[in-house]
Amino acid sequence: MTDKEKKMIDEKLKDKKDGLSDGMFIGFNEKGEEKTFYKLLEFDSDETGKHYMAYTDNETDENGNIKAYGSIVTYDGDYMKLEAITDEKEWKVIETALRVLQNELKENNDEK
Repeated sequence: MTDKEKKMIDEKLKDKKDGLSDGMFIGFNEKGEEKTFYKLLEFDSDETGKHYMAYTDNETDENGNIKAYGSIVTYDGDYMKLEAITDEKEWKVIETALRVLQNELKENNDEK
């Protein structure tokens, strides 16, 4: 990440970082538009040797399901970069992790 990109990010986020709680982050789409996202899980995969994050913006699809996204995460100092997952094997890693999380949440709700 270039110093120019870091400066742009800092400028866009200067007044917003304080309003974020743990598990929240602001990301930018290809058009530079910002969105608030919520981490669902973040983990390292021994299988691929990469660090991943699953997250949502709490938007729903046409069936009412909350949309979830997955990315490869890299860090440049304090700056997090989300990279697209292009490999089907890596998508399976994310899907499996989300399925495990969903089952754990369901079990916790059933216990209450």
